[in-house]
Amino acid sequence: MSTTMVERCAHRIGRLPRAVKRSIAIAADLVAIPLVFGAALALRRGSAAAALDVTPWLYLCVAAVSVGAFALLGMYRAVFRYISRDALFAASAGVVLSSVLVGLLDFLVIRSGISFRAVVIFAAFALLYTFGSRMVVRELLRARRGRGQRERVVIYGAGAGGVLLARSLKEGGQFVPVAFLDSDPALQRSVVAGVKVYPPEALPQLIDRKRVSSVLLAIPSCSRRQRQAILKSLEAYPVHVRTVPDIADIVAGHAAVADVREVDANDLLGRDPVPPNEALLDACIRDKVVMVSGAGGSIGSELCRQIICLRPKRLLLLEMSEPALYHIERELKAIAASQGIEVELVALLGNAHHRNRVREIMQKYGVQTVYHAAAYKHVPIVEQNVIEGIHNNIFSSWYAAEAALESRVETFVLISTDKAVNPTNVMGATKRFAELTLQALQERSTGTRFCMVRFGNVLESSGSVVPLFREQIKRGGPVTVTHRDVIRYFMTIPEASQLVLQAGSMAKGGDVFVLDMGKPVKIEDLARRMIHLMGLT
Repeated sequence: MSTTMVERCAHRIGRLPRAVKRSIAIAADLVAIPLVFGAALALRRGSAAAALDVTPWLYLCVAAVSVGAFALLGMYRAVFRYISRDALFAASAGVVLSSVLVGLLDFLVIRSGISFRAVVIFAAFALLYTFGSRMVVRELLRARRGRGQRERVVIYGAGAGGVLLARSLKEGGQFVPVAFLDSDPALQRSVVAGVKVYPPEALPQLIDRKRVSSVLLAIPSCSRRQRQAILKSLEAYPVHVRTVPDIADIVAGHAAVADVREVDANDLLGRDPVPPNEALLDACIRDKVVMVSGAGGSIGSELCRQIICLRPKRLLLLEMSEPALYHIERELKAIAASQGIEVELVALLGNAHHRNRVREIMQKYGVQTVYHAAAYKHVPIVEQNVIEGIHNNIFSSWYAAEAALESRVETFVLISTDKAVNPTNVMGATKRFAELTLQALQERSTGTRFCMVRFGNVLESSGSVVPLFREQIKRGGPVTVTHRDVIRYFMTIPEASQLVLQAGSMAKGGDVFVLDMGKPVKIEDLARRMIHLMGLT
C-alpha cells in the first residue's frame, strides 16, 4: 500500500465520529481475541486442529469476558491518536484480568481442560495484539497530519526539557524532531524519546542528510554565557535557531513546551543579569502607598509588576493612555489574585504636567513613594517634536516633583537615560534638564528625597532596536543600522526595573545613579547575529 493510500485511509478513519471509532475497536477485539485464544491453544497442544476440539461457547465467553474487562478499565475511552505508554499498563491489566476470568470460567463452568500454560500463552498473545494494534492505528492517524509537510528540526539539549519538547512536537502538526544535539558524551549515540542523540559537531551532516531547517534550543537550565557560546557556534550554519520557554514559565502555565519562539535578545548579548539586593528592593514599597507615572509604558508597567509583588499598601497607576492603563490594571489584578496579594489598585487617567491634578492625587491618597517613568524617549520623534518633548520631559517632571515636595512624599525617583550625559540630542537634553531641576529642588527639600537613575537601551522596550530588527528580518530586509560604528549598552526590562527600585532605597537626596550595564554592544554585530540565527544571510 502506497504512502498516499495510507494517508487517505487514515484521513477517513480520523474523520469518523468517536462513537463509530469505539464501535470499530470493540468489533475488532470481538473478532481478534478469539483468534488469539485459538492460536494460544494450537501452540500449546502442538496442532491447529487442537484449537477446534474445545466447545465454541468457550470462544464466545473469551471474547465477551475480554471486551468486558477492557471496557471496565477504560480502554475504549482512550483517544487512539494520543495513546502513550500508559495504555500499555491499561492493556496489561485488561489482559491479566480477562485471562484470569477465562481460566476461572473454564475451570468452574465449562471444564474443557485448558491448562495454565495455555492461559499464560493467551495472555502474552493478547497483550501483543491489544497494544500493538493500537500503536499501529495511532501511527496511521498521525500519518494523516502530513509528515512530509512538517518542518524537520534538531533539538539542542537531550535533557528533561528536550524530552518534553520532543514528545510535544510529535503530537503537534508543525515540527518533527529528527535528532538531538548534546555535548554530554554519556548521551551521545543513545536514543532519547525515540530520537537519536548526536554531538554538536554532527550538525552539518544532519543538515545535509536529514534536511534539517531549524534548531530548537531546549537548555533552560544553562547560564546566559553558556547559551551565548552555543548560539555563537550555531551562527555559521544555514539553520533558523529558535528556543522554548523557560521551565518556570511552563510550570506557571504562562507558556507551553511547544511554544517555540525566536531566540531571546538577552541571549544575543551574553551578559548575565545583575542579581538584585533583596534587602533594598522593598524598603520604599512594602506597606507603603506607591505611585508610578507612565504606568502603562514598557518600563512603568514592569515597575508595577515588580512593585505589586513586594506588597505595597496601595499602588496608584497614573497613565494618559486609556488602553495602556486598562491593560496594566487588568494584568496587575490577575497577578494579585493568583498570588493572594491584598493591595488597593487605583487606575488614574491623567498627565503629570497637570500640576494641580498630580498634587491632589498625592495628597488624597497619601503617596509615600513616586517612580516617575512618564517621558517621551524616542530620539528621532522628540527631535521632530521639540516643544512636546520639552513639555513632557521637563515640565511634567518639574511639576510632579513640586507636587511631591508639597505633599511630603518620602522618595521621588526619576527614570533618566545615559543620553543625558553630554547630551547631543533634544531627548537627552530634556532629561538632563529634568535631573538638574530635581537636584535644585533637593536643596530646599526637608523631607523628600529626590534621586535619578540613568540606564541605556532596554531590550524589547518600546523603540528598542531589537524588535525593529526582528520585524525587518521577517519582512525580508533590509535591516537598517544608523552607522556601522554605533555601540550601545543594553539591559533587560526586569533588570532595569529592579535596579530602579534598589536605587530608591539607597538614595540620600540629589543622587544620580548610573547602572553598570557591562560591555557595550556594536549594533551592526547584533543585527548580523539576529539575521544568521534566523537562518538567513
